[in-house]
Amino acid sequence: MRVDPVTLLGRHVRMEPLSEAHVADLAVAGRAPETWRWMPYGEVTTEERMLAWVRDMLARQARGTDLPFAVEHLPSGRAVGCSRYLDIQPANRAVEVGGTWYAPEHQRTAVNTECKLLILGHAFERIGVNRVQFKTDLRNERSQRALERIGAVREGALRDHMVMPDGHVRSSVYYSILAREWPDVRAFLEGRLATLSR
Repeated sequence: MRVDPVTLLGRHVRMEPLSEAHVADLAVAGRAPETWRWMPYGEVTTEERMLAWVRDMLARQARGTDLPFAVEHLPSGRAVGCSRYLDIQPANRAVEVGGTWYAPEHQRTAVNTECKLLILGHAFERIGVNRVQFKTDLRNERSQRALERIGAVREGALRDHMVMPDGHVRSSVYYSILAREWPDVRAFLEGRLATLSR
């Protein structure tokens, strides 16, 4: 199983390999503090912090554990968020999808739905994974409902899993989609995208 940099193209977004060239756009997209509320990075709300964050993601990519994407909103031509593969496990044919964030105006829009369709489709149909997992802060009920809505299965929680930048000891809820479940998830996402694109 190989997880190599690739560009994923949809009707609304292009997901392309993250680079320092995206920093200026991403700094604008990430300037709202609430974007980072559930993230383990702290608030990445300045260009300086965004550059450091992007360099951290690229270092993870160099180690082979992550593959980060910048999300370009095609109508505006600007990068409006990010997502990535992480916890890449070639021997187990498994990846996690996470670290996903968007500028507030692109949340709960066709941008998020199409990104999920592209990144999951690539994982199951091109890379050939058996399993995609997700994790979210136990307090982030909106994210949990969104994962359940697309058909991800809740597996349980890792209690006191990580210490957040504000000192909160976070428990993380894990979800997964298996290869045999992907066709139903894909059909849901395609239907949802068609509704949002009207």
